[in-house]
Amino acid sequence: MADDTQDNQSATSITSPGATATAQPLPKGVVLDKDGKPCRSCSSGAAFAAWASQAKKMKGTATATATATATTATTTTTTPPTTRKRTDCPADVETLGRSTWTLLHSIAATYPRTPTQSQQNDLTSFIRLFSKFYPCWVCAEDFQEYIEKEKIKAGSRDEFGNWLCEAHNEVNRKLGKPTFDCSRWQERWKTGWKDGSCD
Repeated sequence: MADDTQDNQSATSITSPGATATAQPLPKGVVLDKDGKPCRSCSSGAAFAAWASQAKKMKGTATATATATATTATTTTTTPPTTRKRTDCPADVETLGRSTWTLLHSIAATYPRTPTQSQQNDLTSFIRLFSKFYPCWVCAEDFQEYIEKEKIKAGSRDEFGNWLCEAHNEVNRKLGKPTFDCSRWQERWKTGWKDGSCD
C-alpha cells in the first residue's frame, strides 16, 4: 500500500515545541499527516527515526542554556541506549504495508470459489471501506484511485485474487519493486509452492 510520493514533504521545515527560530528541513522520506505533523504510518521507519532524532536534538538545543546554568552536586545515572530495535513499536509504512498485503491476500485465498451475491457485495464494501480507513493517508488515497480506475472484481476467488495481485503489482511498480506473477497467486497465498517447501 505504500506510495512513492513520500518525498513530497522533504522541503517542509520543523521546529521543536518551545524552540524559537531554528527550522530544519524534514529528513527525506518523512510524510506529514493531514494535521501537518510527521506521519509514522506514512513514513519509513528510518525516515521517522531520523525526524525524531532531529526533533530531540532541537529540543535539547532549546533547553541547553537553561540546563547549563543549573549546577547541582547530585550524580545522575543514565541508562545507555538500547542497540536492539524494539519489535513492539507502532508500525511504519513498510511494516504496515507488508501486514496489510498479507491480510488482504489471505482474505482472497479463503474467499469462496463461487460467492453469493451477498458475499460479493460484502467484499466490495469491505475493500472500499478499508481504503478509507487505511492508516497511511497517502496510500489510502492511492488505493482509492486504483479502485476507481480498476473496479473491484469479486465474482469468484480466482477473480478477486487476480484483481488483488494486480493492485499489489501496481504499488510495487510505483515503488520500483519487482512484480509478482499473478498466475501463481494461489500457490503463494493458499496452497503453498508446488515443490512442497511450505509443507
